[in-house]
Amino acid sequence: MAGIYIHIPFCRQACHYCDFHFSTSMKKREEMVQAIAREIVLRKDELDNEVIETIYFGGGTPSVLTNEEIQLLIDTVYQNHTVIDNAEITLEANPDDLTPARITELPNYHINRLSIGVQSFFEEDLQMMNRAHNATQAEACLTEAVKHFDNITLDLIYGIPGMDNTRWMQNVEKALSFGIPHISSYALTVEPKTALHTLVKKGIIAAPSDEAAHEQFLLLADRLQQEGFVHYELSNFGKPGYFSKNNTAYWLGKKYIGIGPSAHSYNGTHRSWNIANNSLYLKALTKEKLALETEELTPTDRYNEYVMTGLRTIWGVDVKRVKDDFGTAYSDYLLQEATAFVAQGLLSFENNTLTTTRAGKFLADGIASDLFFVN
Repeated sequence: MAGIYIHIPFCRQACHYCDFHFSTSMKKREEMVQAIAREIVLRKDELDNEVIETIYFGGGTPSVLTNEEIQLLIDTVYQNHTVIDNAEITLEANPDDLTPARITELPNYHINRLSIGVQSFFEEDLQMMNRAHNATQAEACLTEAVKHFDNITLDLIYGIPGMDNTRWMQNVEKALSFGIPHISSYALTVEPKTALHTLVKKGIIAAPSDEAAHEQFLLLADRLQQEGFVHYELSNFGKPGYFSKNNTAYWLGKKYIGIGPSAHSYNGTHRSWNIANNSLYLKALTKEKLALETEELTPTDRYNEYVMTGLRTIWGVDVKRVKDDFGTAYSDYLLQEATAFVAQGLLSFENNTLTTTRAGKFLADGIASDLFFVN
């Protein structure tokens, strides 16, 4: 089983914190859709006849496409790949794009899962982040979406400057009030070359506090556990049966193709990435050429990636798998380096598997980097 990720590189406006690849100019949208469809065709044999189980529209803001443009891309996937029945087909969407009429129509275009970028239900937070929607639109779209979709996730951001724990938990409770089965939540981070980086550097916005973010992360995890959510990945919480199949496939090392500017692909031994430039991407596809680079992953690359993704999930890092796939030198090194984290209560070692504890989850990426094998 494999997945297809489709990157739509357009947004109505730039969020202050975002460092993903996108353009706020929609002038080449139709041309881009046709180019993405051509790339799907050109790469149809790349997965060696693997059956497709997920199609994921990310970005950018995929909901800026028309329903007909979305259908064209989905049809192109079906025409060039074998797709399982009831494949998970996710559309990332902003609340301002999800009008009642649009929500009603989307299931007719094969979309069966919505990922809604709420981020906060408070107007001051949305304005600080320069989100395109307002708090009223966020609540209105969720009220309508749950009438037509069973499988919905929403994004929330914690660690926002000026957001205390009370307001954060009001965000969480508001999200829970809609009865949705999945929540993704991320700490606000200051990425280089973003508007937020400039605003923090100039002192216009306070720098996010790691301590506040950690505290809000734990509050979120505890509250969602009370409601029956499983904290199955560092940033993701789902009711049983509602884990993201697309994202879970990434973390478990399944193959996927990334279509569109800046999208990444993985086939188990190689990783490739498309050029992060809309004009150059379009120019290449016009000539029926791919605008991508490829690298072969060494055993150390694959070990490090497995440790990084494994520690983020409830499935952890299987030491036997490390030994079988990479050799005794890697498994011995892993156990040796993990000893201190187990002693500190940040990692658990049971059934020959390393997993992060409650205390270690927020630190998972840092712990993983300390377990990386360096040649």
